Amino acid sequence: MSLPNLNTINNPGVDRWQQGELVEVLIADLADTGEGVGKLDNRVVFVPDTVTGDRALVRLVRVKPEYAHGKLHKLLELSPHRIRPSCIVADKCGGCQWQHIEYKYQLEAKRNQVIQAIERIGKITAPTVAPALEASSPLGYRNKATYPLGISASGNLQAGYYRKGTHHIVNLNQCPVQDERLNPLLAEVKEDIQRRGWEVYNEEQTQQPQVKKKVLNKKAPQKTTVVGKVRHLSLRIGRRTGEMLLTLVVTDWNLPEVKEQAQDWLNRYPELVGVSLNYNPNNTNVIFGEETRTIAGEAYLTEKFANLEFQLRPDTFFQVYTEQAEALLQVIVEKLNLQGNEVLLDAYCGIGTFTLPLAKHVKQAIGVEIHAGSIEQARLNAEINGITNANFQVGAVEKLLPKLDIQPDIVLIDPPRKGCDRAVLNTLLEMRPRQIVYISCKPATLARDLNILCTQGGYQLTYVQPADFFPQTSHVESAAFLRL
Repeated sequence: MSLPNLNTINNPGVDRWQQGELVEVLIADLADTGEGVGKLDNRVVFVPDTVTGDRALVRLVRVKPEYAHGKLHKLLELSPHRIRPSCIVADKCGGCQWQHIEYKYQLEAKRNQVIQAIERIGKITAPTVAPALEASSPLGYRNKATYPLGISASGNLQAGYYRKGTHHIVNLNQCPVQDERLNPLLAEVKEDIQRRGWEVYNEEQTQQPQVKKKVLNKKAPQKTTVVGKVRHLSLRIGRRTGEMLLTLVVTDWNLPEVKEQAQDWLNRYPELVGVSLNYNPNNTNVIFGEETRTIAGEAYLTEKFANLEFQLRPDTFFQVYTEQAEALLQVIVEKLNLQGNEVLLDAYCGIGTFTLPLAKHVKQAIGVEIHAGSIEQARLNAEINGITNANFQVGAVEKLLPKLDIQPDIVLIDPPRKGCDRAVLNTLLEMRPRQIVYISCKPATLARDLNILCTQGGYQLTYVQPADFFPQTSHVESAAFLRL
């Protein structure tokens, strides 16, 4: 096949690759970022929207000595793992990276991602990693979706995820990965916001004001000039109960006739149990602010999880795939082989999502969480379910853990993507619980921390269970089991 201006790898001794060039790349793997990975001489090339087995014509957009980033220009040969995306804007929207990849191969890639991280970063040879827990529904699974709002060039209100690599909204009226029962609200609430004339947040015009240099030298505080009142639309549903919450993230509490509109939404959607405003006036990428007010209906929805009843508020952290979280919990219960006389410590416990179900299998459960609101909900959920052997404490895990006067048999840790603070790992090595279960949403930081616990602490990694909490994306959840 003859291609104009296409360089071929025929002189590895000369670095001839420049930004803007078209090159032919065979995709040999998938990166944990979701991009396809190929080789150009000895340089790794990352190409979004590709999959292992694709042979592609790629436009180089960034070239470094050891790696390059490219943009898919044309597919020359299709991978057997490539499928037609379910979403018509999958090639534009940044919400999913892998809708073009068959689901079975997504699971295989995620398991390999975990294995490679543990071997390469964790320095643990041939770890026992189970096949990833397969989702019963790789579409329509998300129990919560939060969409930035904007105005199109034609003046229409938009809601959707950002276009890949930008802050330009891809407008959606439905989303194939969110629970389909939320789709009517997504389409119709946009129309109501525009009809009410509520000013939508404008990220491009919101900026720090110009300040004279002599004032800056005095370190005078600078105030952000915020343009627009309504920033995000957030929808949440109880997968088992069908109850819904609608929340608007705003920069100003004063939206004209907001209570009337909220009541209209409650009347229109029988499953909608509450409408809230969340206040976030800051020019930041953080979506939710610290204060939420209920405008109409309830401040929470009720959900069933692991045969327990949970109250979930608009800003509560709860796994987005309810059924997959239950499946992983079941593996944890089975692998721990609980006898009922254990003391279990759950660090980063949130609202007690795992603490409370596990409390039914142990003598005592202690949950630790930095967010006071989550601990308040955890205690309330324990009371609702009649669980009396679970105790919850507020505090930063790295600070509170050393002060706890307990000797747990089992420690469950579920840190944020950045992994555990080194102080947390040091405390665990001092506590020396018989078993540790490390739940992680990022294989790289999991592997880093496993290296410390196993190499320095003498723990043995006995089993790793990946679980697909995020189908159609490159993200993977894992539970690693360690024993002394």
